[in-house]
Amino acid sequence: MISSAYIHIPFCNNICSYCDFSKIYYDSTIVNKYLNELKQDIESTYNNELLKTIYIGGGTPSSLNIKELKELFNILSILKKDNDYEYTIECNFDSITKEKLDLFKQVGINRISFGLESINKDNLSFLERSLAITKVKEIIKYCKTIELSNINVDLMYALPNETLNVLEKDIDFIIDLDIPHISTYSLIIEDHTKLSINDTKPIDEELDEKMYKLICDKLTEYNHYEISNFAKKGYESKHNLVYWHNEEYYGFGLSAAGYIENTRYTKTRSITKYLDSNYINSKSIEYLTTKDKIEYEVLLNLRLKEGINLNKFNTKYNNPLSKYYNYNKLIEKGLLIEKDNHLYIPENLWYISNNIIVQLLMEVI
Repeated sequence: MISSAYIHIPFCNNICSYCDFSKIYYDSTIVNKYLNELKQDIESTYNNELLKTIYIGGGTPSSLNIKELKELFNILSILKKDNDYEYTIECNFDSITKEKLDLFKQVGINRISFGLESINKDNLSFLERSLAITKVKEIIKYCKTIELSNINVDLMYALPNETLNVLEKDIDFIIDLDIPHISTYSLIIEDHTKLSINDTKPIDEELDEKMYKLICDKLTEYNHYEISNFAKKGYESKHNLVYWHNEEYYGFGLSAAGYIENTRYTKTRSITKYLDSNYINSKSIEYLTTKDKIEYEVLLNLRLKEGINLNKFNTKYNNPLSKYYNYNKLIEKGLLIEKDNHLYIPENLWYISNNIIVQLLMEVI
């Protein structure tokens, strides 16, 4: 049963040097055309399910003006929400206003995700982002005033020339804001980004690991519930947990990914094609076998602190995980722990979790 939806808004006032998401510069004429196609996209696919999570990402959704945002929410009003729903929108501090936050509150948004990344001037210059610290504090305070207190902030680290001291100041700034959820991202030089074109090199892996450890050590009052995510009790991202639990979800909009029944799909990245109604459902499709589904289950579940719930796995696939993978070898090596019907990676090995997951997937029975 599908209970979540992701909506992609590709518009940005500024293109960051590291970003490889599907995005275009804000243009009011294109926004109006895009919203019309988005409406058709949703109406042609959505099957009136009650949704427990809705996530508006980008791009920068907050780059839209008030009139455009009202039209977006009018379109999204077709989506039926469960009683205990989570409704998230991504924002940048340079494009958010109190008026927009008031609108979010009015239409039922109850979670805000802000792209902060860093407060360091050199880091911001490298990322080609702008940020006014006074506005950050003002906006966070206002969110709490209007009871939009379920807030996430993105933190990026492992930037060239960044030091542990610079990173620590970024973390302390976020802690002082009393933010209930923090998502962390080690910089990856993606193809076709400005950083890749400029032949930017990643930092030394040893320093990257030290930075990850610093983040973990500084955020001990948070629940480190996923490899890169930290939350105060009750503030874990319900929407992202849908992904990590390998549950089904809709993807609406340019380049949006979805998972329905036995297919995973990704909509076209071409804005020209998306705006042509004949291409509204243009997408790449991956048809999944049971083996594929199980592999996704392992890949995604093992990102979580709780790992794989072996009882739920057994119920979902009518067989125990041990029928598909010989994970005892990794338990013997100390790379996995089986306890209380869960199989998980010990937290002190999370930095090499990708390597551990690959090893497990090679132990096919």
